[in-house]
Amino acid sequence: MPITDLHGRRVNYLRLSVTDRCNLRCRYCMPADGVPKLQHNDILSFEEMHRIARVAISLGIRKIRITGGEPLVRKNLAGFLEDLSMIDGIEELVLTTNGLLLRERASELRRAGVQRLNISLDSLKPEVFATITRGGDLSRVLDGIAAAEEAGFPPVRLNVVVIRGINDSEVLDFAALTIRKPYQVRFIEYMPTNLAPDWSAAFVSAGEVLQRISGVYPLNPVSHSASAGPAKVMQISGALGTIGFITPISSHFCETCNRIRVTASGMIKGCLFDTGGLSLKPYLNQSDGELRDIIERVIQAKPERHHLLDQSPLVTPFSMSQIGG
Repeated sequence: MPITDLHGRRVNYLRLSVTDRCNLRCRYCMPADGVPKLQHNDILSFEEMHRIARVAISLGIRKIRITGGEPLVRKNLAGFLEDLSMIDGIEELVLTTNGLLLRERASELRRAGVQRLNISLDSLKPEVFATITRGGDLSRVLDGIAAAEEAGFPPVRLNVVVIRGINDSEVLDFAALTIRKPYQVRFIEYMPTNLAPDWSAAFVSAGEVLQRISGVYPLNPVSHSASAGPAKVMQISGALGTIGFITPISSHFCETCNRIRVTASGMIKGCLFDTGGLSLKPYLNQSDGELRDIIERVIQAKPERHHLLDQSPLVTPFSMSQIGG
């Protein structure tokens, strides 16, 4: 059974970052010149990550999402994923990627036991995509999505961070995509992860996005499983796919948060916006029981909510690639 934190939330979901490296420089994720890279010795080995996952599963974790940085830049990833997929008790193994390397890797990911993919896709226009990602090639991502379909993956989830004045004019284009394709397009509110002073000018609420779409297309609510994440899901009448709205700013979903995070350097965090977190590295030299105890302690101590907009010392600037988005 999933373990319950002190606020009564059942925690069954681990986001596990395998690298801080990324082959893009998305403007909402990191500065243009990147962030300081972890040294090789600072990154957990796959063996250490596997052990953390196994112990977490023994506590009731049932879903693991592999994140980065960009997870596909880490060597020998497929073998690690295959090992994860065989841990007794795991029910969902999913992966988030920017899609640049997916064309070449989709088949091996599927064979390794990955069940579903989330792909970041913030524009359907090559020039806008290049602006947001600071040089990314949209055609490679689209080829990666096609390769995932050919490899037998279920319909992908496309994550769209909506940024005013940059890609918000494409909201209806993304919505229309779900009419002819069985994707779930998920509109995500821009989060000031780098605490840029002008972030609010770029912010578009999910409510505004919903209003724009519903003004053109009739939308119906869709029920989904508790493990499906925080998206509020709707569907255009007659569409093959669905539309999700993720609202960390305008209507935070902390009261239903069911996840913990482990960074590539071994920091375990009960909340994306926790300052610091707790290093698991010292406990990797101890018994499984001691490692289990510390993970359980972090789960039980999950904060009631994030303090992102409180100007709180609990929140410090960070890059999403350093945490595992």
